[in-house]
Amino acid sequence: MKKSKVSLFIKDGVNYSGPFVAITTLFFLWGIAHGMLDTLDKNFQVMLHLEKWQSSFIQFSLYGAYFGMAIPAGLFMKKHGYKKGIVLGLILFASGALIAAGTAPLQSFILFLICLLIIGAGLATLETAANPYTTKLGPPETAERRINFSQSFNGLAWVIGPLIALYIYGNQSHVEGKKMISIVLPFAIIGLIVLAVAFVFMRLTLPEITEEDENMAHGAVVPASQPGEEVKDVTDARYISKKPLWQNRHFKLGIAAQACYVAAQTGVFSFLINFVTDQDMHPHFEVKYAPYFLSFGFLLFMIGRISGSALMKYFKPTKMLALFSLAVCLLLPIVALEFGWASLIALYGVFFFMSLMFPTIFALAIKSLGTHTKEGASFLVMAVAGGAVFPPLMGAVADAYGMSLGFLVPIPLFAFILYYALEGYKIKADNDY
Repeated sequence: MKKSKVSLFIKDGVNYSGPFVAITTLFFLWGIAHGMLDTLDKNFQVMLHLEKWQSSFIQFSLYGAYFGMAIPAGLFMKKHGYKKGIVLGLILFASGALIAAGTAPLQSFILFLICLLIIGAGLATLETAANPYTTKLGPPETAERRINFSQSFNGLAWVIGPLIALYIYGNQSHVEGKKMISIVLPFAIIGLIVLAVAFVFMRLTLPEITEEDENMAHGAVVPASQPGEEVKDVTDARYISKKPLWQNRHFKLGIAAQACYVAAQTGVFSFLINFVTDQDMHPHFEVKYAPYFLSFGFLLFMIGRISGSALMKYFKPTKMLALFSLAVCLLLPIVALEFGWASLIALYGVFFFMSLMFPTIFALAIKSLGTHTKEGASFLVMAVAGGAVFPPLMGAVADAYGMSLGFLVPIPLFAFILYYALEGYKIKADNDY
């Protein structure tokens, strides 16, 4: 008998395509922010005569906000609902962008970093809320397709973000009082657009999110449904751990793996422009063309995520994660050894192979947590703060020994991800401590 086609957005006779489009804009908005801000390190080095480790505090401020905001955002939404949480995140995002635009003439890098903390707090709130909504807005059978569809817009935004930053790179001024004036227009426009989106969400009717929907959104498994049936095999998809959250070894190692990934990813993203524009590098390109190079890297990143997800229909996610992390460990030394075009191609290969790591680690770490799923997801969002502490370290190595050697620094982090893909992801039974 031919199976009936299941709709993406129609559930119980209600069409949720409108709210889904609205939620998907959130993925796009925070992708724009990350793609644009990862482009600005080199720009601030030139404008304000900063060292690489100093400019990397752009990422420190943005990602550091995730550490401080993930848990408060979850608590706020638990009390007031996800819709108000989304509005809060958008208002924080817009406020940070508008304050950055308004204070740019003061030429204060510290003040700009504070604005990024506000923006980061908004992005952390939005990321905590978005996945449960994509799961809710249609039949549960097509929940995974909706999440992947929304995430593809996140990848697209990362491609577009550096192109927006081209305006900033093309309008540099070395006149006192005008060095940061180029950030005013793009940040003002982004702030106003995000504020308009917040107004739309205030008036938008969104469905309630149940605990079951949240668990499904974060990859929780369904327990055995038969009365009295026990599931003892931890390889069984129905297995749910009865341990306290922090006694789940695969979860704790997943937190570490996620922090390692975001730290390494942020370092690679932040310093690609330095790699292609530094005078000592070959090939060497003009700074004004630099955002194109980062945008192309994000395009490969998006292609890697889409193709990797497709390949997971045929290969286990853990094997895919192991293969991709091993590839990155092998490519980074080629980047560091300055083989000319071969090193640049290897660096773009790193962008491609990093692509599926974040969602795969997330799904493996949250698996089988049962009633602890939502709490575990909040800690995984906090792990994004790994992107705050690593770029300054990578920048310091680059300042001391050269940009190419700076790309050796992330290798131990990717090696730990390889370990997690081979061994660390395995779930221990409740009686196995």
